[in-house]
Amino acid sequence: MKEYYKILGVNENASDEEIDSAYRTLKDRYSRERFYEGEIGNEAAKNLTKLETAYSEILKNRKEKLDEDGRTHYCFSDIEELIKKGDVNKAQSLLDDINDRNAEWHYLQSVIFYKKNWINESKKQLEIALSLEPHNQKYADSYTKLKQKMNYSESQFRSGNAGGYSSTDNQQMGGSGVNDCLSFCATWCCINTMCNICCR
Repeated sequence: MKEYYKILGVNENASDEEIDSAYRTLKDRYSRERFYEGEIGNEAAKNLTKLETAYSEILKNRKEKLDEDGRTHYCFSDIEELIKKGDVNKAQSLLDDINDRNAEWHYLQSVIFYKKNWINESKKQLEIALSLEPHNQKYADSYTKLKQKMNYSESQFRSGNAGGYSSTDNQQMGGSGVNDCLSFCATWCCINTMCNICCR
């Protein structure tokens, strides 16, 4: 494992943030240099492959240690913090590494999907979480609010109040007037509050 840290240029006691920073810096450098002609380009391409492997193995090793210490539940807290900060890609990466896909796992997956505007997928994940823990009030409240937002949004589309377009239109969002545009924006701003509720 030491050789992987050496490739990133950090020591084994480096924080996750330091590892991420070193990885991004080297990746940017090698990604540029690999297009150079001659040995420089070839070496950069090799280094980029080594870098990706090292970074992946370090993350995997740290996750395994976390699980061995019996602190998997802390991962969920870390994922919630990443979601709140808007780093959904890293949150998804950590979530994918968790093998115990319990109700909380599906709940957090629902929040990530919502952040990506995958509303139907978000709803499905909340339903799975509720099926595993039907008496969990946090999941129930989030599901109820998401359904309300979806129903409200759909009713706005059907009534023609969302930019003058129905939900089946294939046209770009436009509208024939300022009021229609404002109505559309208000609808989606309303829906966006769900994430704040989910991550409390």
